Amino acid sequence: MTQKRTIGEKDFALIIPAYNEGESIGGLIEETRGVYPTVEIIVISDGSVDDTAKTARGLGATVLDLPCNLGVGGAVQAGMRHACDLGYDVVVRIDGDGQHAPGEIHKLLEAMEQTGADLVTGSRFLGKGDFHGGTKMRKAGNVMLSWFLSLICRSHVTDPTCGFWCVRGNLLKYFSLYYPSEYPEPEALALLRRQGYDMVEIPVSVRPRKFGSSTIDSLGTVYFALRVGLSLLADRVRPVDRRFAKQPRKKEA
Repeated sequence: MTQKRTIGEKDFALIIPAYNEGESIGGLIEETRGVYPTVEIIVISDGSVDDTAKTARGLGATVLDLPCNLGVGGAVQAGMRHACDLGYDVVVRIDGDGQHAPGEIHKLLEAMEQTGADLVTGSRFLGKGDFHGGTKMRKAGNVMLSWFLSLICRSHVTDPTCGFWCVRGNLLKYFSLYYPSEYPEPEALALLRRQGYDMVEIPVSVRPRKFGSSTIDSLGTVYFALRVGLSLLADRVRPVDRRFAKQPRKKEA
């Protein structure tokens, strides 16, 4: 039986997409260094006009300073592409607003080691209690999207828009080239299923934002869910890319 390999901090890169997160990014990097002192931190400043890039660079992070705002999908793809170019086979992604705790990264990596999944994503709705800041309209939008995505993926999905996840191997290479830009997180889950890859959800905590506010209001969440649902339906006609489709594992003799 093959022994599961432990994923250490030298084995993965941490990517942080950030748009005008100058007030949050410094504390987030310092918190991360307290848990993983030597991990490769890649901050993608997505056309920020504040001091996001300057602050991150001053704290020793690698900074991809994009000349214009691509949106979270384009920023995440740029980070994955850079990590692949550096030779990393595992990438962890957290948001730049400080809502994801670096101290919980180990949960994602351990789940990946134990399950063999190609992607492990956090869920705000699997643990005890509820995540901070969820209005009734936002919860309704999430339920709609979760139900629809679970139907398409033929697997239970509880948090299709969580930005706290890790990915590895050929799926990482595929996403580094073809990561969705319009509705990145839910479309990525649908795409990985079509390509034959596996994913699991694990409970994570989400902290309240210390600075700024979400760009999607309550009504916007429901509208977002409806638009994503239509996009996912249209996406079903996209052919599988055989170059990156997961190959069945060979049975051990």
